Amino acid sequence: MAKIAAKTVFKTILLTSGWAKNIAVEVDDGGIISNISVGETGGIDGIAIPGIANAHSHAFQRAFAGKTEKRGKDGDDFWAWRKVMYSALKDVGPEELRAIAAQLYVEMLKSGYTGVAEFHYLHHQADGTPYENRTAMSDALITAATDTGIDFTLLPVLYMRGDFGEAGVDDDQRPFTNSPDDYSALLQMLQGKCQIGVALHSLRAVPEEIVREINSVSAGGPIHIHIAEQVREVNHCFETHGKRPVEWLLENADVNAAWNLVHATHINADEVAGIAESGATVVLCPTTEANLGDGIFPLENFLKAGGRYAIGSDSHVSVDPREELRLLEYGQRLTLKRRAIAGENPGATLWQGALGAAAMGDALDGIQVGARANIVVLDENSPAIAGCKGDEFLDALVFAGQPSPVRDVMAGGVWRVKDYHHPGEDAIKAAYLSTFNKL
Repeated sequence: MAKIAAKTVFKTILLTSGWAKNIAVEVDDGGIISNISVGETGGIDGIAIPGIANAHSHAFQRAFAGKTEKRGKDGDDFWAWRKVMYSALKDVGPEELRAIAAQLYVEMLKSGYTGVAEFHYLHHQADGTPYENRTAMSDALITAATDTGIDFTLLPVLYMRGDFGEAGVDDDQRPFTNSPDDYSALLQMLQGKCQIGVALHSLRAVPEEIVREINSVSAGGPIHIHIAEQVREVNHCFETHGKRPVEWLLENADVNAAWNLVHATHINADEVAGIAESGATVVLCPTTEANLGDGIFPLENFLKAGGRYAIGSDSHVSVDPREELRLLEYGQRLTLKRRAIAGENPGATLWQGALGAAAMGDALDGIQVGARANIVVLDENSPAIAGCKGDEFLDALVFAGQPSPVRDVMAGGVWRVKDYHHPGEDAIKAAYLSTFNKL
């Protein structure tokens, strides 16, 4: 069993209170920071910053990232990509999913993600038949997270219909579907195995009464939902309800700080204000949203309204928080034709704003007493951050951090990556390649 780093001294560290020198961070047996003290000597070299959560992941999609780029004869968009995705997952069972997820989670850790919220909807066999062990696919993900050591929150997804007003699903969607009773039973069976939240696939995929009642099912844990990612979805929602998706959600559900709205790409000014006022988190996935041609989130207005956000790698065309944050800012610059949209030091603002504790179901983020001990150490000898000081470290990390200066990674108080290396990466890579060759 991996050993908790009970006390570590850092020469340079970014606490929630700001930059500091010669700081000792103590961690309890549960991976929580129990004490921070000043004036220690003999610290480790490097620049310590808070780890960041990957707040939206579909692990199985790692297996075909980069392999769906060829344009079809009738053009290409999100809906065409989705058909390819449905086809690709037919051979993914528990063994394959475990190997894929383990490879993915090692990649996340090495890039600076210290946790992942896994939006998990691949529950059954390809024809929709449940596995004899109803939690088999969830267990595969839990095992991958345990083997790699990444902080992990499982978000079993409820998926019941194909679109607004429809009663059922297409054959390709049968591996995702559960009745409310089966979904409740699944949640019950998973209790105690890992940190659990709940997820609704989207407004189009669940009946309205389920959305209204989901807070009573979540037991105080995080609630996630895809919403307003595509213009077609917005239009279908308006045709069905006379409301836009986020507008309808805010009016019909008890949206609060436990909620995480994934994408929310196509929202108007009233919806921006409503989300910010609710305390919900918007989970942005810029590389996937760009890859699928979704659109660009109105970040500047959302930040001005006091909105909370996190990031996720979603389809895993990129597994790197720096690229998500870089593209988030660059999309704004290209749209608004200005620089430094997110803040005076946009890299520092974006990194610290996207730590993602709420999406994981944790009360606190950053490096402070009571938060998970999730810490990333940058190599001070890396050319990527040479000559930097203070917030410049994060600006350089996000906008010019090549090659990656992420040297060491602590997740839940345990050093999972040291000197750029994860101890299980070679065996995990071999298992992934073997699995991939069979698919």
